[in-house]
Amino acid sequence: SKGKYAERIGAGAPVYLAAVLEYLTAEVLELSGNAARDNKKSRIIPRHVQLAVRNDEELNQLLSGVTIAQGGVLPNIHNQLLPKKTGRPKNADGAPSSQSQES
Repeated sequence: SKGKYAERIGAGAPVYLAAVLEYLTAEVLELSGNAARDNKKSRIIPRHVQLAVRNDEELNQLLSGVTIAQGGVLPNIHNQLLPKKTGRPKNADGAPSSQSQES
């Protein structure tokens, strides 16, 4: 045999493989269904699968090299791109603040 594969495998190996695939499928479907429900939809679309996978640390790691067609990206705006908070101190009008009261 050319590849680095075993000549034979144990009788339990295909059963184990099926169980692993079933578990992963159930996990993705569960999280995708939650994402669909969060978006008030009754059907799972690729966007829901993408949100489910990318928001789960372990699934994201497993599928890090995978592109989900029609999945889009996670909503994310870098903090440095957000507008500056101007006029934030509410005590700028001269009213005494609760923190610093000098008498």
